[in-house]
Amino acid sequence: MRVILERRDDRPAWLSLASPLAAVTLTMIAGAMLFALLGKDPLAALKVFFIDPLGDGWALQELAVKATPLILIAVGLTLCYRSNTWNIGAEGQLVMGAVFGSWLALATHGTANGPWVLPAMLVLGVLGGMAWGLIPALLKARLGVNEILTSLMLVYVAELLLDYLVRGRWRDPQGFNFPQSVSFEPEATMPILFGAGRLHIGFAIAVAVALVAALLMARSLKGFEIRLAGEAPRAARFAGFGTARTTLLVFAVSGGLAGLAGIIEVAGPLGQLQPSISPGYGFTAIIVAFLGRLNPIGALIAGLFLALTFIGGENAQIAMRIPLDVTRVFQGLLLFFVLGCDTFLLYRLRRVPNLRTA
Repeated sequence: MRVILERRDDRPAWLSLASPLAAVTLTMIAGAMLFALLGKDPLAALKVFFIDPLGDGWALQELAVKATPLILIAVGLTLCYRSNTWNIGAEGQLVMGAVFGSWLALATHGTANGPWVLPAMLVLGVLGGMAWGLIPALLKARLGVNEILTSLMLVYVAELLLDYLVRGRWRDPQGFNFPQSVSFEPEATMPILFGAGRLHIGFAIAVAVALVAALLMARSLKGFEIRLAGEAPRAARFAGFGTARTTLLVFAVSGGLAGLAGIIEVAGPLGQLQPSISPGYGFTAIIVAFLGRLNPIGALIAGLFLALTFIGGENAQIAMRIPLDVTRVFQGLLLFFVLGCDTFLLYRLRRVPNLRTA
């Protein structure tokens, strides 16, 4: 007897909901084993990671702050992945959105600017991310170039461009030679929602984007076109939906949302350009998109959960002297188990007899 994977003809709805829950549970178990290997109390470490941040008002605000870019990027990635198009370069699109939007903040620094500056920065951020995302989309649509490789390689181009700017033309002349721009004026920063803390209006924007995207995917013709392109490409072509057009659309939206996340991050918690403006939000958002079942509302919930791992990792580093890299291990384990559980969502194990050969 041998065991094979057999594709399921039908997939129960409960199985789609159980898959991410099973992935999270398996991640917790693997994490507990990891903490034990590090010589730490597994239950205490899991409590510091996932429970303690939920009981503190400041930590809850930080949770929303860190979830904001994850939600925005993941919502855009869900559109790409639902159309069977693979954008792996959201990190670079985030960086370019930050660069484009910050140009206006630096150009108007020290002048009599007004309330129009921040909205214009957000628009420029969207355009910057969109332009960077359309590069791999155009290469795929016109020349058939693999979008996974091109979008990923463009991440490093964007990061090197940012590094060049903050160490060169955009470096603060009064910054004691540190590689960073001047601090943005108040008119060029995100308004704070509450008096204390860092929770800004960007979180409200991220929630609104997720709700609008969910409505459009479920109720609009474009949403149907995106879903059909991923689920039945031949049927999409027969219906007159061009594959190239869909590729350009989803990359433009995905890149634009990643760019919006970048300028919100710079104009919000950071307040200036630095050589590194993201701890890997663009890559972590891939996990968010899959954990959220490639659904904008699911991405909203999953974004909050992944943000919890960032906050919990910082807490564990301080309280238990656990390396901060454990956070990345957690996220990698989560992606591994999400993909593994999804495999059993699409396939079932079946035992078949070995075929005898003469």
